Amino acid sequence: MRIILTGGMGFIGSCLLKGLNDNGYNDIIIVDSPTPEKEKNLINKKYKDIVEKGVFLNLVKEGRIEVPDILIHLGACTSTINKDCQYMFFNNYYYSQILAKWAISNGKQFLYASSAATYGKGEDGFSDDDETTKKLNPINVYGFSKHLFDLWIINNGFSDKITGLKFFNVYGPNEYHKGDMKSVVAKAYKEIKETGRKKLFKSYRKDIKDGEQKRDFIYVKDVIDIIMFFVLHPEKKGIYNVGTGKARSFNDLAFSVFRCLGIPPVIEYVDMPPEIDRDGYQYFTQAETEKLRGAGFNREFTELEEGIKDYIAYLKECLYI
Repeated sequence: MRIILTGGMGFIGSCLLKGLNDNGYNDIIIVDSPTPEKEKNLINKKYKDIVEKGVFLNLVKEGRIEVPDILIHLGACTSTINKDCQYMFFNNYYYSQILAKWAISNGKQFLYASSAATYGKGEDGFSDDDETTKKLNPINVYGFSKHLFDLWIINNGFSDKITGLKFFNVYGPNEYHKGDMKSVVAKAYKEIKETGRKKLFKSYRKDIKDGEQKRDFIYVKDVIDIIMFFVLHPEKKGIYNVGTGKARSFNDLAFSVFRCLGIPPVIEYVDMPPEIDRDGYQYFTQAETEKLRGAGFNREFTELEEGIKDYIAYLKECLYI
């Protein structure tokens, strides 16, 4: 099977590349913006070629590249604090449209990454059905750009022709190159190891204590299992949440990292920086997983403590963090 994987040098993309290799798929073209940091993610992995993302888009537009059996589109600008609407619109909406049309018009499998950022504050819940998606109100440019593409898929009647995956808070190996966009687990490991303490944001809601803001944290190994499920079951279409269905607090996460490092917990609650909108901040996310389970994915998810333990064992050996 011929595969094109955009974002294949990034965090989830490179982990998926390993998952594809483990399942016997090596005829893979990676599309990305290569950097020395991301190149480390490709060590010991098999693929056919790497194409720069701008070059790839031109090849598609000009019909100078063969349509793959499956196009897995994970490439995007994932910064939640980037406010450049034009840049986000081009990378996360326009680019995605072209690739979706290319795959769909040729009758090929198209699988793409959406995001839990589309749910905004969560006032409309976290259901991944199409009617709920139409009502969502994202709170940042990144979430809005992903939401626009989800709406484009739905409004053009493509929901039964594609597979979209709404990633919640993913953590795990191969994210060291992401800078400020690294997971809270990766940041906590480095901060606690260097300072012996962890800073968490204060809560600005009277009904939620400091550090008790909650997220649906999902280990990247579970994410890869879900993506591979859909790769191996191309008949499963629609937009699905990729989360555990179990929200956990930032305090839970921090205490778990302290335990794994054998360091007494010291947490300092600090003000949110100016670039984060206090009024628009997500205090709770939790994926509804009924649709995913209904599609036939029945594996159990890794508990936060077990995922952190496994990840930190990796980080202790990692030369790049």
